[in-house]
Amino acid sequence: MVRATLLTLALAALLVAPAQGFSIEVKKGNTDLKTIKAGTYRIKVEDKAAIHNFHLIGPGLNRKTSVSFKGETTWTIKLKPGRYTYQCDPHAASGMKGHFRVTA
Repeated sequence: MVRATLLTLALAALLVAPAQGFSIEVKKGNTDLKTIKAGTYRIKVEDKAAIHNFHLIGPGLNRKTSVSFKGETTWTIKLKPGRYTYQCDPHAASGMKGHFRVTA
């Protein structure tokens, strides 16, 4: 039996007055994720804006939602040791990206 932990990856559109700003983050519970142990995880992706996507890239993993997708989806993925990058593809160059490390 595979034990999968639920990890929430959130892509949130935030309105910042007077300009519009966006953020992308990975959280485990209410804490920003910086390091996690290798293993199988259920990941909930929340995309609140149809102008973004969520793209997760790491050792043996390249998974993403479409830019037009808006809503929630759950993936079951295996995280191997190494560095993982998450980003919004259309806005990665402007800083809408981050990373976390997976340890053995």
